[in-house]
Amino acid sequence: MSDLEDLYQEVILDHNKSPRNYRTMANANRKAEGYNPLCGDHVTVYLHVKDGVIDDISFQGSGCAISKASASMMTSELKGKSAAAAHELFENVHKVLTGEADAENAADKIGKLVILSGVCRFPARVKCASLAWHTVNSALQSDGEVATTE
Repeated sequence: MSDLEDLYQEVILDHNKSPRNYRTMANANRKAEGYNPLCGDHVTVYLHVKDGVIDDISFQGSGCAISKASASMMTSELKGKSAAAAHELFENVHKVLTGEADAENAADKIGKLVILSGVCRFPARVKCASLAWHTVNSALQSDGEVATTE
C-alpha cells in the first residue's frame, strides 16, 4: 500500500472518529439538508455568512466514515472563505473525487483535501464524499431544496 493510501485511511478514520465542527448552530443564517439515497447518508450543513464570507460552518448527520470525514474536512477548509471561493473549491474537489482531474495536478487548488482523491478508485463512494459539498452549495444558494447526490 502506498504512503498516500495509508495517509488516506488514517485521515478518514481520524475525521470520522473526531469530526471537526460537528454541531448544530443556533445563529446560522443559512442551512441545507443533504441525502444520499444510495447508502442513506444524511447531513445538515449550517452556515453563518457575513458580508459574503463563511464566518462559521458546522454539520450534523449520520452516514459512513467517508461521508462524515469529508464533511469534517470541508467545514475546516471553508471557514473564512467567500461563497465564490467555496464554490470554486467544490468544483475542484469534485473533479478530483470523480477522477476528472489528477490529484497531483489539483493539489495546488485543493490543498490538503487532496487526501480525498483515493475515493475516485471506488465509484460508489464518490457520492458519499461529495454529499456535504453539494449540501453546502445548496445552503449558499439558499434555495431550500434538499441536496442530493443524484
